Amino acid sequence: MWITNGGVANWYFVLARTNPDPKAPASKAFTGFIVDRDTPGLTPGRKEQNMGQRASDTRGITFEDVRVPKENVLIGEGAGFKIAMGTFDKTRPPVAAGAVGLAQRCLDEALKYSLERKTFGVPIAYHQAVQFMLADMAIGVETSRLAYRLSAWEVDQGRRNSYYASIAKCHAADMANKIASDAVQIFGGNGFNTEYPVEKLMRDAKIYQIYEGTSQIQRLIISRNMLEEAKQSAK
Repeated sequence: MWITNGGVANWYFVLARTNPDPKAPASKAFTGFIVDRDTPGLTPGRKEQNMGQRASDTRGITFEDVRVPKENVLIGEGAGFKIAMGTFDKTRPPVAAGAVGLAQRCLDEALKYSLERKTFGVPIAYHQAVQFMLADMAIGVETSRLAYRLSAWEVDQGRRNSYYASIAKCHAADMANKIASDAVQIFGGNGFNTEYPVEKLMRDAKIYQIYEGTSQIQRLIISRNMLEEAKQSAK
């Protein structure tokens, strides 16, 4: 389920359990395969009608009696989980960057609207309550931008960036959702209407807290990295 670009891809990365022992650790139980789209038995499902990011071609993929040649195994048997986790370290920074882009658009729209919409004879941008919201939105955008750039820089330095990638993805996703919600609030009733862009941005934001590992999973990774480093330092 939920395969992004599932209907347009020519090849798929498939993570399959190849160790029949239910007690085998995940690090040894799964194998990664490259599977051609035209492989007999492989069938992309219908395009899902999602709440947001509707331009994304998201589908379920069905495998029925699919045979994959041995040469399509990545690295070796049992290496799939490590491949997948290493890939997340590379993909979470750009996902965070996407969340920052969405948050920036929300801030831009809210700023523009707050200067146009008037109450009590002045633009709402001059009301302190709205100014505080705009300031918090800017703080969220800029701190998220710094976080994803740091996590990407760690990759460029050839270092493992799991800790920073999870921080970037989690923070940017949470901020995108808060900033989108605040943008709708600044728009007031108009923010709830499809004639204005912020309702779409709010719907688009939610998935950032779900795909590439949920915000809860990111917090788990962050805490485990912290605890492991603390234990190493205590030795």
